[in-house]
Amino acid sequence: MIEIDIPDFGELRLEHLVLDYNGTLAVDGRILFGVRERLERLASQLTIHVITADTFGKAADYLAGIPCRLDILPPGRQDEAKRDFVCKLGVANCVCVGNGRNDRLMLQEAALGIAVLQDEGAAAATLMAADAVAADIQSALELLIRPLRLIATLRS
Repeated sequence: MIEIDIPDFGELRLEHLVLDYNGTLAVDGRILFGVRERLERLASQLTIHVITADTFGKAADYLAGIPCRLDILPPGRQDEAKRDFVCKLGVANCVCVGNGRNDRLMLQEAALGIAVLQDEGAAAATLMAADAVAADIQSALELLIRPLRLIATLRS
């Protein structure tokens, strides 16, 4: 668990990290540099879930050896499926990271939603639903590894 008290934002008691795969952890289906190491570091504090449509069919291969749970979503209504997934885990204990329009609902529902901007870009609706925006996945994960950065971003 990661506990962070952010003035005028609230106290976070995070147990689950829910991540989109393509556009967030990966670009063009390939996991990005530095992601594996950061996820391994966070796995001692959070249960890590990767939820994806697996557009390129390679998520399981690239995530092999990383302590995370992979859920492949069926086509259609993926925004709702991701939101429902987070609701089942308990939104009060979830931090979600994503970039696509189909990530907006889970970011909006989670105790902490982080949008990332990378080569694929980010949907404007997802940026608006997020509590914080990071330049890339490495920076987003560092907000959890180094919570003082997150406090500086979200405090009033």
